[in-house]
This record gives sequence, structure tokens and C-alpha cells, in this order.
Amino acid sequence: MKLELLAPAGNRERFDTAIRYGANAVYMGLPAFSLRNLADNFEAETLPETIAYAHGHGVKVYITVNSFIRDGELEELKSTLGALRESGADALIVNDPAVIRLSRRIAPDMPLHLSTQANTLNSEAASFWYDQGVSRIVLARELTLDEIKLIRSRIPKELELEMFVHGAMCVSFSGRCLLSNYIDGRDSNRGECVQPCRWNYELEGGRVYHANFREKGKGGEWFTVEEDGRGSFLLNSRDMCLAPYLREIEEAGVSCIKIEGRMKSILYVATAVNAYRMALDGAPIEVVMRELMRLSHRPYTTGFAFRESEKCRGGTYGKERSLNILYGENPGELMEYETGGYTQEAQISAVVIAYDEQKREALIEQRNNFKLGDTLGILAPSDVARSFTVTAIENEAGESVPAAPHPKERLRIACPEKLSPGDILRKDV
Repeated sequence: MKLELLAPAGNRERFDTAIRYGANAVYMGLPAFSLRNLADNFEAETLPETIAYAHGHGVKVYITVNSFIRDGELEELKSTLGALRESGADALIVNDPAVIRLSRRIAPDMPLHLSTQANTLNSEAASFWYDQGVSRIVLARELTLDEIKLIRSRIPKELELEMFVHGAMCVSFSGRCLLSNYIDGRDSNRGECVQPCRWNYELEGGRVYHANFREKGKGGEWFTVEEDGRGSFLLNSRDMCLAPYLREIEEAGVSCIKIEGRMKSILYVATAVNAYRMALDGAPIEVVMRELMRLSHRPYTTGFAFRESEKCRGGTYGKERSLNILYGENPGELMEYETGGYTQEAQISAVVIAYDEQKREALIEQRNNFKLGDTLGILAPSDVARSFTVTAIENEAGESVPAAPHPKERLRIACPEKLSPGDILRKDV
């Protein structure tokens, strides 16, 4: 398949990880004007070198400038756009018309990709943005594949379509959420979302039809929830996963698939990007899905992609009935009412720094505790089947130790499997 695989990069380590594990492009932000201001992000001064590194590996870089802008920020925005013009970035991901207008004036040669926050749901809206200089639309998550196919047939052939295929889904309309503002005073549309739709809540008093709730174990203000004849619905969205349907997505006219997660760990980035890279390259879908189950995630859903088709209904999941084991009996269900937290089947143990083939020994940076006798799996690009048992651990002083301390100590461990710098060692949990 020719789909571009677009991966998140919340900092330089995740940026390098996304490139190593098979992304065709990465998206990242600066400390200002990005909808992930709480990520580590990148500084404008380092962008040219960072982007040059990506280009040296054949990978494109898109910079997010997708928050809503206030008048007092316009001068800073102009300076930022001037710096981005010189950075070598391949495109800006934008939302506010002010950013589009100023970009056309300050960086006229910079391609513009319209954020999903703009909530593009139809071909007329897509064509309107094309007339403003936008070269790619990041489609609203509410669209079905049939609707996307119709949009594709009615817009200029030069206008590209991008689609989210994996990761967290906001309880909102294309991410335009006011819940974070209401509960915590942090503006989700200006990069400060505290993700209250993912908190674990507790009820006060246990009253059936009227109760107060707050984030469990945190104290603080109580909020009121009332129950009508249909029940109460407490914001528990599933995570999107469309890995089994990449061919259908490509046939609908999408040219780029996007993984959510600039706040996620390197294990998340490596596993998700690697899995989708393998899927695009023709790996068995069972192998791909098994990898995605190892991630920290909520129960998966196909979101809105098949809302009007048989694949959305319970009992079977299209031609791959075996995937029901992973998705559950209704993969089209958007909410999860019975469980509130994340599940994962593996955690990161270490990152490989170097490997000595003669000694069959790896120099690693340890990330979580492990000990002698543990079995560690190897996560390498398009290589997920190998593992080994830890038979020897040495600290930096060359002393044998029975267990790896935490955090980030450099160690040497015996490993009969060949490793490469950047490989990740993980342990089942």
C-alpha cells in the first residue's frame, strides 16, 4: 500500500523512535500554538537540525500550529511563522483562519494541512479550504469511509486527505472539547487539555438518580450527575484502531494515515508505528493486532468508519471474525461502560545502546526493573518474534547484580540474540 504513515513525536527521543520504526512522516509542535503544550515539544532553534535529520532518512516533518489564537498573541505568532519558514519543515498543521492568513503572507511557500479541529465533514468545506491555500485536509473523526469516498470524488485531485487510524478519541466534536475548561480551567483548544474524559471517577453517597462525582482519589470539587430513563453516560471513550482496514481506507481515497499520541511514551510510539508499518507491508493482521494489544490502551473501536455498514454491528467483524477476540463483540461501539482504565500486555524494560557480537552482550539503558531469569522480548523494526532469558547483569562498575535498578542506569546484560542501537527490550505484564 502507498499510504503515508504519520507518527507523533512529543520530544526528540520519540521523534527518533518514530523514524527508526518506519514512519514516513512525523508531526511535532513548539511550546506555543500547539494543542499538546504539555508535551516536551521542540524549540524553534533546534528545528533546522532536527528536520534535516529526518530528511536524511527520507522522512517528512509537519509542525502543529493548530491552537486557537487570541489577538494578544498575533505578534508572537508572526515571529513563530517566520522561524518555521526557515526551519525546513514540510508543512504546517493549522486550524485558526488567522494562522492560514498570516502563513500565506509570511511563509507563502509552506504547505498547509488543515487540522481535524476544523471539523471538515463535506466536500464543499474541503474545497473552500483548498481555495485558501490548504493542500491537505485532516478529516473529522465523525466521517464514515463511505462519506470519505464521496468527498474524495468531489474535491480537486490535488487536495490530499488524511485520517486518524489509531489512538485516543476525545468525547467532543472533532476534539472541540470544553470539559477541560469547565472542570480544571485548562483550555483544551489552546493545548492544555487535562483529559478529564479519561479520569476514573467516584460517586458520593451512592444515590441512584442524583449524585455528585469527582476524579477518584484526588479530592477537590464535586460535580453533579443525574440519571434519566436511559441511564448516565460518563465519558468513557474507547481507543480507535483501524489497522485491519488500511486497504479499505486507501480505496476510499485517503493518502495519509495518522497515529495519535504526542504525549505517549517511546514504547507506545515504537510499538504502534512498527505495527502499522508491518500492516502496510503485508504482515498477517493477527501479528499486527497482537502487537497493538501490547500497548497501553482502552478497549479498541473502529470509531465511525463503518457506522452505516455491517462491520459496525455486533457478532462478526467483517471477514475477520477472529478479531472479535481482540475488539469484543461490537467493534463499532464508541464507549466503554464496564471498565474505566487502560490495559496493556507489555512494559518497556530497556533501550539498547550498543551490542557486542563477539561477547554476545548488550549495553542498555534500563527503564523499568527486571532481574535474572526474566524473559525479555525484543522490539525491533518489523521484528517482534524474538526473546531471550536474562542470564547475567553487570552494572557500570563491572559488578554482577541480580536485578536491574531503576531508573535509567546503564547496564550490560548477556543476550544471545543480535541487537541494534535503538531496539527496545520489553517484558510481559
